[in-house]
Amino acid sequence: MAVPFEALIPYGIILAMFGATGAGLSKLKHWNNGGKRARRSLDQWDRQMMDRDRRLTGYLRGQSDAPIAPAGFELNNPWRVEKRFA
Repeated sequence: MAVPFEALIPYGIILAMFGATGAGLSKLKHWNNGGKRARRSLDQWDRQMMDRDRRLTGYLRGQSDAPIAPAGFELNNPWRVEKRFA
């Protein structure tokens, strides 16, 4: 007993929507990472270096090969100081 092809059209639409959503999310993640692949299994060192790169270049995945830090970087301290109770 054959299945009428009209019954398969909704499944094709659903499959196309899942594919479009997956491709869109993949492109968005690629765009957010500055055109680079997403990083996997980050440890504390990787997060620290990503934060340093963000403070140096302004982008989370940006890197700089300049031997001298830009002006103002000496005041750009990542350490958070606790607020005093007084």
